[in-house]
Amino acid sequence: MIAYTFGVWKGSTASAVRSNQPGKLPLFSTLLWDLFMISLPRTCTSILFLLLMLAPLISEEPKKLTREEKVRGDREKVLSSGYWIYNDFQKGLAEAKETGKPLVVVLRCIPCEECVKLDEEIMESDPVLRPLLDKYVRVRIVGTNGLDLNLFQYDYDQSFAVFLMNADKTIYGRFGTRSHRTDWTSDVSIEGLAKAMAQGLKLHDNYPQNQALFQGKQGDEPLYPSPEKFPSLKDKYTATLNYEGDVVKSCIHCHQIGDAQKAVFRDQAKPIPDKYLFPYPHPKSIGMIIDPSETNTLKEVTSDSIAAKAGLQADDELVSLNGQVILSIADIQWVLHHCDDTDSVAAVVERGDKKIDVSIELPKGWRQQDDLSWRVSTWPMRRMVLGGLVLEEATVDQRKAAGIKDPSKMALRVRFMGRYGDHALAMKSGFKVDDILVAFDGQDDLVRETDLIAYATANCPPGDKVAIKVIRDGQPRTINLPMQK
Repeated sequence: MIAYTFGVWKGSTASAVRSNQPGKLPLFSTLLWDLFMISLPRTCTSILFLLLMLAPLISEEPKKLTREEKVRGDREKVLSSGYWIYNDFQKGLAEAKETGKPLVVVLRCIPCEECVKLDEEIMESDPVLRPLLDKYVRVRIVGTNGLDLNLFQYDYDQSFAVFLMNADKTIYGRFGTRSHRTDWTSDVSIEGLAKAMAQGLKLHDNYPQNQALFQGKQGDEPLYPSPEKFPSLKDKYTATLNYEGDVVKSCIHCHQIGDAQKAVFRDQAKPIPDKYLFPYPHPKSIGMIIDPSETNTLKEVTSDSIAAKAGLQADDELVSLNGQVILSIADIQWVLHHCDDTDSVAAVVERGDKKIDVSIELPKGWRQQDDLSWRVSTWPMRRMVLGGLVLEEATVDQRKAAGIKDPSKMALRVRFMGRYGDHALAMKSGFKVDDILVAFDGQDDLVRETDLIAYATANCPPGDKVAIKVIRDGQPRTINLPMQK
């Protein structure tokens, strides 16, 4: 009875107690209070009164930290523990040379909420990872300002990336990926990271005799040697974080490197190369579903996919691709990233107790099978060619209402429109949420938002006006949209 009554009027009582005005309780609640004061023993009455006084404090949510507080708090926490070298790669190299240990370098965007659980488990000394981490020199980097892009090449749409390397900067392997804005569990896990790190230690023990396994893990010369040197970033950022001022605004985030790469070409009215438009293709785009709790094991092979046509099977272990040892999905993506528009990937597969050579043939247009919609770097491209529209594939009912019967034809619904700056151009041009795009620049076979962006960035330079056909309330109309840088 006490619990029931407490629940009935806790909310109204809480506001009154918080404002020190208990006399302003609703009449019904006041009568209940009087009833209990009379009928309950004095001890019970005191307990109930104490509970009511504490209710507002118990129910209040903890204060939300600002981005600035998160960044500074993270730095203070890591520095005070002394377990990681914080934002000083050169110091890590020196220690690795002195001790003979390999390095684990974690690039972690602060305060990204999507990768915080994985990172916290590392930082909070996971019982499986801790013994492995103890054998590495541990470096933690929280901003890409001044980052050596000759060495640290990875999918810049990630906000958590791990490098396992030698003190001479030879990279043993990479770890960290995602193919969805918020879902990490299908791509990474603590178990997978632990196994990758264990394998990294074995590779380190055999170095340099096994050096040939890592030759392909070094990248080509980048467009610019460090992020702040890109034309779109150089006047806004410096090579270091500004802890004396606004540290959050001083930080170059990972995805901004990818944005800057694309801007180099767009600003010159050139098509964005597929290498930058579709970076680090996810293995599932060619039919390889990797078990995130392992390092290199195929959990599934999608039927009729490139991987299936190559003869790959579930439970196969990808020992190497193009001669490179594989420690994670990120290593597979690295190999795919450096493949040509048409290519052949030499795979060594362990199937049961046998090792099998497999050739994975990549046909023309294979990169375009990947998905761009989840990537943070897609937002600037939506500004460039869609004026801030965010599109999704229309449902069966929406297609029917728009009169689009052929599933191979375009039917992209406007899910959202930008409202500010250059992202508001589509709204100002007359587009509305729920419009169905059925043709873009005369093309009606751009089935995904990804397909439309790929076509537009290759064929519609800044300054062009593109005719876009839409269906609104069952009626067709055409809207001309200027292309932007």
